[in-house]
This record gives sequence, structure tokens and C-alpha cells, in this order.
Amino acid sequence: MAMELQISQKQTQGMIMTPQLQQAIKLLQLNHQELNVEIYDWMMQNPLLDLAPPADSAEAAAETSMADPGYDQTPEATPPEENQFAEVAQETEAKIREEFDWENYLGEYSSSPSTSLGMGSHETPEETPGFETFMATRTSLTDHLIWQWRFVAKNQEDYQIGESIIGNLDDDGYLVATLEEIAAMTGSNVSEVTDTLKRFQQLDPAGIAARDLSECLLLQLDRLNCSNTPAAAICRNHLKLLEKKDLQGLCRALNCESDTVAEAVELVRSLDPKPGRAYSQTDPIYVTPDVYITKIGDEYVITLNEDGLPKLRFNKAYRRMLNDKNSSDETRKYLSEKLKGAAFLIRSIHQRQRTIYRVTESIFKFQRDFLDKGIEHLKPLVLRDVALDINFHESTISRVTTNKYVDTPRGVFELKYFFDSPINRFHGDSLSSESVKNRIKNIIGGEDPKKPLSDQKIVEILQGSNIKIARRTVAKYREILGLGSSAERKQMF
Repeated sequence: MAMELQISQKQTQGMIMTPQLQQAIKLLQLNHQELNVEIYDWMMQNPLLDLAPPADSAEAAAETSMADPGYDQTPEATPPEENQFAEVAQETEAKIREEFDWENYLGEYSSSPSTSLGMGSHETPEETPGFETFMATRTSLTDHLIWQWRFVAKNQEDYQIGESIIGNLDDDGYLVATLEEIAAMTGSNVSEVTDTLKRFQQLDPAGIAARDLSECLLLQLDRLNCSNTPAAAICRNHLKLLEKKDLQGLCRALNCESDTVAEAVELVRSLDPKPGRAYSQTDPIYVTPDVYITKIGDEYVITLNEDGLPKLRFNKAYRRMLNDKNSSDETRKYLSEKLKGAAFLIRSIHQRQRTIYRVTESIFKFQRDFLDKGIEHLKPLVLRDVALDINFHESTISRVTTNKYVDTPRGVFELKYFFDSPINRFHGDSLSSESVKNRIKNIIGGEDPKKPLSDQKIVEILQGSNIKIARRTVAKYREILGLGSSAERKQMF
């Protein structure tokens, strides 16, 4: 049978992601801060987009009172009341200029040459200082050490070795390179690097440039004149026993009474195992809620956070240009395309706000007990439950709840927090895993620190509260909560 090529037509149906749909989906998954940035980016790209005046401004009131929304007020049509207001404003401004010498106040940093002080126009004023000049900067560990090492280094070669040490410190202040590697980097011998390191370790903060935890703690004890104490002996030889909280073992190893060992342990605990973290440059991450839930009487009111969110409108000047018959066809075509894009963006933002409101309303219809009684009463919930409730697709619910936060009377939570897997009971309805985690946290918080509860004991307590759970699940939840094992939580004294 011979094979041959043929041309045929076939009609099929398929979903195509249009640019408008992609834009709407992108806006939906942005949080409050990201949406703010996105709107300003679109304003830079589309000249038809403009900021609407504040709701309480005279311009907004004038626009609201206009019967014809397409009417644009021209300067020639300014009402006499606004002319009177302008005259009063000019008189007020003139009085302020007479009462305050603005030229002397701003004369040094002016955007144009000053002639009011008898300086010719050829004189150039000083450059206005940048905004960063008035901002406080945090000192980094590197800057702090270099500043000290400049006064300590013996010569240029010694200074270079110190610079190499600084460059090989991790965020916690530990030296991660060997002496041989530093010697190879600087062209020095190991004895010179060793001598430099000993002097470098006398810098602030105490314990800097140590090569392990033991050396770090011993350097700090040396600053306290405690080099020959039981605390130093623990840091030098018995950190493993201290980690296990083996008080009897420490007493035998040090040949000391328990009271003496207790004092030594407390001294070791007061030391900083990470001396470099005080100069960490990590900035805190602030969360801006996208939704607020406020209790008024017996009802909870949902309010979308629109603080700082720019209000958009169409630019009047370009809209007049679009309606002007004298404008070229190319200009009108360009403005028409931009107008369609601006209109779709505004509609997409409004649709995003409505979608977030409906999803939040549906979530707390299921989680009303959480608002009334707290985390213990959080119910199991999946995306499908909310999707069926408001007739949305599950992917839409996922986009809405990702990276968005809600401020409730119980605290600020990510919307994803309220979707949780179930933990079965022996009898009755299931619980959410978050409520079980909270119970484990409370159980551990109320235990005797000298006799902490094992995971199996926590299982027995939960099972006594009609919660069906395995020991490995308790261990997993405990690790998620950042809580150590019973041995790690045990206090020696």
C-alpha cells in the first residue's frame, strides 16, 4: 500500500488563553501590595489610565454632580465660585511668602541659580542631597569588623590576612575556611595566619571567627575571665553531655557537686552560640491584609482593603483627543486600542475585588465557629467545598487564597490557612489538623519541664479527648510547630 500526503480540513474546539484572560488571571492571584505595583506599571504603559481624585475632594464632587458623564469641564467654563477660591488662595500664598523667608530657607539647595542674594546667575547652587542621605543604615558584620581591624592590623600584609578572614565568615560569625586555605589566598605561611587569627578573635563581638561551637564559647568565657572554670571544662570537653542534659554525667565528668555544675550550665547558657547574627541584614517581612473581618453586634462584616490602592479613571485630555474629528486616523486608532485596554483593566480589578469578597464570605460561612470560639473549632475544609458553594472552579479558589491574608478578630491568617485536612475522631465529626496542632502545643506548654511528655503520652492524652491519631503524626506536627523531642525539651534544673 503506497503512502501519500494529503491536505484535509478539521474543525475542533479548544480553549485559548487570550491576553485579556491572562491579565485577569494574573490580577486575581496578586496580593494587595503586588496589585498596587501592577496598577502603576499599567499606568506607565497606557496613557488613557489616570488617577481618580480623592473621594472627598472638590474635583470628585464636581464629577459626581455632572449629569453628562462624557462632559469635560474646560478652563473657560470654570464657575465664578472657583475663580473666587483661586483669588483667595493666591492672596493666602502671598501672605505666607511675606511672613516666611523661603528664599533663605531653600536658597542653599535650589533647583535653579539664585539671584536674590546678590550672587550672579553664573553661580551654581549646591546639589540637593539625595533622600538616602537622611536614612539610617544598619551596620553589617563585615563593616563592623573592617572598622576595628584597621586599628589593630600591624602592617599591610597583616591587614590583608584579616580581610581574608572576614571574607570567609558565615552569617553566624564562624570561620568556614581552613588556615591553610587563607594562607594560600594571601601568600602567607600558616604560622602568620594563626597569629593573625588569634588577634582577630579579640575583636567585637566576642566569639567571632571561631571554627566550631566549642571554640566560640571558650572565646566568650575568656572575655569573662572564666577560662579555668567548670563552664570552660564543659565547653571544652563535655558539650555532648550538656546537649543530652545529663546532669549526673556532668557531675561525674567534672567531679563537682550538682550546685557547682548548675551554675556552670547557666553560665554556658548565657553565651551566644551565633555571635554574628546581631548584625544580620535580614529585614522583617510585613504582611498587609487583603481583607478585614470585623464583628459588629452578632454579625461579622467583611471589608476589602483598598487603602493605598490607586483609583483609576480615563484621562480626560486623551479622551477629548479621541473624540476630536481633527485628530489623525492613526492617533485615534492608537487611543482606541489603549481605551479598550484601560477599560478591561478597570473591569478586571473590580471583578478581582468581587471574587475575593465572595470567596472570603464562603470560607467563613464554613468557619463561623472559628470566629466565635477560636482555633480549637476550626473545621476541615477543601477547595472543592468553597468552589461548589459559589459555583467557581477550584483553580480560581486556589488563586484567590494564595498569598493573601485576612485580618480577623482571632488574628491575621493566610486564606490558605482555613483549608485543612481532617483528623478523625473515635465518635462524631472530624477535626482539622490545625486544631489538633494547637492542642499539641497547649499540652506541651502545660507539661512539667523537668519531666516532659513523650510523643506516645501525648497520643494517649489526645485519644482520651476522642481524637484518633498515630504517634508518628504527633511527631510530625510537633516538628512543624518547631517543638523539640522530650529529651530536647527537658530542663536540668
